[in-house]
Amino acid sequence: MRSGLNSLLTAVLCGTGFLSLLLFSFSAQSIGTVNDQWEYTVRRPEAGWHRPDFNPEGWKTGNGGFGTRDTPGARVGTVWATGNIWLRKTYELESIPENPGLLVHHDEDAEIYLNGTRVLALAGYRSNYKVFPIAPENRRALQTGRNVLAVHCRQSTGGQFIDVHLIDTANVPDLPQPPRNSRPFISDLITEWGSAVTAENAWTEYPRPQLRRNQWRNLNGLWDYAITKDDRETPPESWEGQILVPYSLESRLGGVQKLLDAGEALWYRRGFVHQPAADEPGRLILNFEAVDYHCDVIINGRAVGSHKGGNTPFFFDITNAVQNGQNEILLRVIDETEAFQLRGKQTLNPRGIWYTQVSGIWQTVWMESVPTTWISDLSIHTSAADARISVVAEVEHVPGTARVRVSVIDGNSMIASAEGFPATAAVPVTIPTEHLKPWSPDSPHLYQLKVDVIDANGAVLDSVESYAGIRDVGKVRDDRGHWRFTLNGESVFHWGPLDQGWWPDGLLTPPSDEAMEFEIQWLKKAGFNMIRKHIKVEPRRYYWHCDRIGMMVWQDHVSGGPNPQWTRLQPDPEDANWPDDQHWQFMLELERMIDSLENHPSIVSWVPFNEAWGQHRTTEVGKWIVRRDPSRLINIASGGNFWPVGDIVDAHSYPHPEFPFHQDRNGRFENFIMVMGEFGGHGFPIREHLWDPERRNWGYGDIPDNLGEYQQRYLISLDKLNALRHLGIAGGVYTQTTDVEGEINGLMTYDRKVIKIPAETLAELHKRLFTP
Repeated sequence: MRSGLNSLLTAVLCGTGFLSLLLFSFSAQSIGTVNDQWEYTVRRPEAGWHRPDFNPEGWKTGNGGFGTRDTPGARVGTVWATGNIWLRKTYELESIPENPGLLVHHDEDAEIYLNGTRVLALAGYRSNYKVFPIAPENRRALQTGRNVLAVHCRQSTGGQFIDVHLIDTANVPDLPQPPRNSRPFISDLITEWGSAVTAENAWTEYPRPQLRRNQWRNLNGLWDYAITKDDRETPPESWEGQILVPYSLESRLGGVQKLLDAGEALWYRRGFVHQPAADEPGRLILNFEAVDYHCDVIINGRAVGSHKGGNTPFFFDITNAVQNGQNEILLRVIDETEAFQLRGKQTLNPRGIWYTQVSGIWQTVWMESVPTTWISDLSIHTSAADARISVVAEVEHVPGTARVRVSVIDGNSMIASAEGFPATAAVPVTIPTEHLKPWSPDSPHLYQLKVDVIDANGAVLDSVESYAGIRDVGKVRDDRGHWRFTLNGESVFHWGPLDQGWWPDGLLTPPSDEAMEFEIQWLKKAGFNMIRKHIKVEPRRYYWHCDRIGMMVWQDHVSGGPNPQWTRLQPDPEDANWPDDQHWQFMLELERMIDSLENHPSIVSWVPFNEAWGQHRTTEVGKWIVRRDPSRLINIASGGNFWPVGDIVDAHSYPHPEFPFHQDRNGRFENFIMVMGEFGGHGFPIREHLWDPERRNWGYGDIPDNLGEYQQRYLISLDKLNALRHLGIAGGVYTQTTDVEGEINGLMTYDRKVIKIPAETLAELHKRLFTP
């Protein structure tokens, strides 16, 4: 057994905080058996908390040790992330060992009591476990029968951990890793929209605004679910309960709140009735707006397809697998969350700026009936300078003589129409001058489109509805030689929040369509003209709201994988080394994101990398995306390692904005728009609206004493950004729209119930960014 201790003693623990207490029962049958069950509190208890007769009513229970998982050497059974923790454990001894001792790993200061007597006090932290024999004068604190071990640990900075074992020093036990908690952290927070969610009203809106049909069926609602080992490929014999789709396994609104391990598979099941009309010879399409991460779909026992990637829509033609009457859908999901998987802010160890994992279905599931010849996709490109809308229609099972007809409707009038051939070339439609209304945040005009597939005789084979906003995105030098963003030929300062799109009740899934719209409308009212959508792809209706409300979007790609050294804008940047197959998957998911969102006029910039997260083959990725979409500006790595590709050089600085102009050596930034891609992050906690009131919260800088001081810090950052604007900075992104889990640096709380600075006040403050 001592060899196990020796290996632990040689483990390296950097100067961080960690405390874990383990307790052993000293009966003849259980000496050396690890029992990690503890009662604990992170709020200062009443006097006498360490005494055997103290009543710990209201304390929580949890498995030891206690600390943060990124603390080196930690074996964490329960996450502890506050400044102090108090622990108690009761155990029975049939006899007192000859050489009692304590096996302790602490970070930082720890006091240890046996039956009310302080037997050990430790200062600072250790980098490993150490055996501390109980001094002879303290051994009388032990007794046969009931004993109480009590511990207080204090932590001030860095990681943290506490673990204490009562042992026989002649038989030091090996310490197993505690089992991973099967449940995520469960918070009391819920939004007003989440409170109203039912199985009947969960995301009932049509999910694809830019390719609309009348014949569709929403499959959201209660599905059966089960969790099995990941090597099981046959459906489970029994089901564990029901989950509310489209909310994830871990979310409150899903109704399950369980964590999916890398070695597990998540299964879904639901039935549906298919009763096509006698004259309905078309196809049946099953659509998934997003499933995280790798899924297999089975209809009536027949595999119809697989999909890998957790952030974009996909579909399967299930016509040949369905039958008249009752049918069954099975979905099997694997989600490892980390490694090379593109996951954004999800993590197996939520902390700081990293959030709860999300597994399985997290956006709408739906079916549509389509004709035999049907439009599966539209690519829409516009030019304000040429007053033109161009449409490419992808058509399935198309006859060789079929044509595509595009009609443009403004209000109640069709103002233009044109015809062409499907998939082979764009169908350009010229807008009459008197009807030209370019899209902008101040005037977000949208034209309605009707796209028909017609045969040689003019009969309509398929018809869908869409829309387009006509706008041109570009850049121009001002009279001082600084590059500025342009929209429809006019200079515009890009000003927006970093928007994570996380929710306390739905996690990645907004509780409702109304909730998404509320945020965009509030930001518009607050005087922002842009949103940086941060390493998340929203439901497609989000971008429709931005299109019609008038809000520009910088769209990040979802991140994941290993990072290079983060050198920011310094010369000689580095890239991470990614294998070819992992890079191919990264590019596939990037292409899918662009393909699903490129028709939205609100999106004005693509951001392939954030900081150095998963940054690799930067020049290759940048050149590819410039070719893929020349209609938008490319911000290759927001705050990341700067490689000279794309259109934008982007710096991050917290809390106040600072741009490293001194690093522009030999004209490295000469041909790039300069922006502050992140700054601010001023934190202010509203206690009744915190994700976890007992967790150390994350913000940049110290916590202001009151809301007035918080608002003053915001104003200072704003003035510094305005000064940078006059030095050539063309846009700014403030962190952030809302608090998120442990982050308290939002303009509103995580539940969206408390606005820290009123929208009207913000709008007035922001005017300075748009004046000469």
